[in-house]
Amino acid sequence: MDLAKYRTIFIEESTEHFAEMSRALLELEKDPRSAEAIDTVFRMAHSIKGMAASLGYDQITAVAHKLEDRMQVIREAGVVGPPEELSLLFRGLTALEGMVDSVKDDGEPGPADPALLAALDEPALATPAPVSTREAPPTRERPAPPSGFDASRPPPTVRVNTATLDRFLSTVGEVILSTSQVRTSAEADTHQGGGVSEGLDRMDRVVGELQRRALELRTTPLSRILDPLPRTARDVAERAGVRVEVEIRGSELELDRSILDALSDPLVHLLRNAVDHGIERPEDRESGGKPPVGRIQIEARREKDSIRITISDDGSGIDLDAVRERATAAGVVHPDLADDLAPSQIAALVFEPGLSTAREISEISGRGVGMDAVRAALESLGGSVEIATERGRGTATTLVVPIAAAVQRVLLLGVGAETVAFPIAKVERIEECPTESIERSGADAFALLEDELVPVLDLGDHIAQRAGSAGDLTHLVLTEVRGERVAFSAERVSGQQQIYVKPVPELLRGARGLAGLTILGDGRPMFLVDPNQIA
Repeated sequence: MDLAKYRTIFIEESTEHFAEMSRALLELEKDPRSAEAIDTVFRMAHSIKGMAASLGYDQITAVAHKLEDRMQVIREAGVVGPPEELSLLFRGLTALEGMVDSVKDDGEPGPADPALLAALDEPALATPAPVSTREAPPTRERPAPPSGFDASRPPPTVRVNTATLDRFLSTVGEVILSTSQVRTSAEADTHQGGGVSEGLDRMDRVVGELQRRALELRTTPLSRILDPLPRTARDVAERAGVRVEVEIRGSELELDRSILDALSDPLVHLLRNAVDHGIERPEDRESGGKPPVGRIQIEARREKDSIRITISDDGSGIDLDAVRERATAAGVVHPDLADDLAPSQIAALVFEPGLSTAREISEISGRGVGMDAVRAALESLGGSVEIATERGRGTATTLVVPIAAAVQRVLLLGVGAETVAFPIAKVERIEECPTESIERSGADAFALLEDELVPVLDLGDHIAQRAGSAGDLTHLVLTEVRGERVAFSAERVSGQQQIYVKPVPELLRGARGLAGLTILGDGRPMFLVDPNQIA
């Protein structure tokens, strides 16, 4: 029997079970007598054991079976024992995850750890507390299995291959492009323009609805990458010798799956930094008037067509003096300018490559890599990252990302004979500036806007497009790049449009500043530019 088609189902379902087990174990860390959490861990171990056995994965079956037996003892006792018992259960979960990852990569699970199997065989430490003769222990009733329809449960879902969704969304994009081309032809035909335009208006509405439904199919709740973070924080805290609680808000919001996948690593890195660099040891927190357990809050909220995800902690904050010293020593900031930097500008220096303020290098962090990768990852998604800190009070890092990657609203800018698309979400405003008022110093150009000297970048120079003769007025598109205001100059502004973004052809993948490609109504290709890469 060919088991390949069942392997994918096994991996997907196991991953879901692991997430449930992780949440339940974290709940047991707070309440060792939670009957619901104990039942959840038991049921998930039982399900994984059954699935693994049916596919012949004996190593996974052995670990899941011993974990299930141990949870049966805990169920009968009604309580999880000391912290060592919970750590053993986490070890079992981690081992199962590693073996399923091996199935995903190599088709077969890795060997089970003999030491873990031996530890799971030892008598469980989950002995019930002694009962007082004066007062009987409260009776704990296990929740009855649900019967009938439960409105509180999420609606049933169907697994769809990601490639199928991509092809569906690509087809929607072609319909959008075809509609635009037909409208362009209709507007050029003055005899038929009226009737055709009315039909196209109706078609636009239908296509718009189809587009929204397609994007809904491609979006995934943030909970997919946020739910595992409390356990990650627990593991890092255990190694760092600190205690931490993680609170998550807004995990029900949805993002394009491609953006969501790219956000996972930056979020994990920021969380590890918050635990390892930010949260102090329990005795240090108590001496400073803080509770011994540190708190990390991850909050997501929607703002127009973007999602803001903030990771904040109540730890020690960033030592800005140390950042300034390191930046000066590394040549990132000139010594004469270092003392004049605002706190926000100093904090932003942590995103410079190789700049770390960790006193010691550990296996968790402190090698000066990561924060620059976080910024690069966000910018590649068309987003940004911001950081704020207060010494002794904590640090907050905010990630801003678009909700959808495939369909964007853009500003159309004319440069020479070409028209390019500029993400309208990044446009602060457009200024018509007298060409003669733009000051030049060598290769640099500046414009005085609202008593502020703003760098001006010629869009044509950065996309290898020769500009036409300079007119009396230059259009300046104001935006923000890495916390600094910048103006891009263009010859024409041709309005705004919603476009379907295709990937850049392989031949042009190395060209900096190009984020995608679309087709105009007249059939001409148009590139989407990335202001972060250009600047």
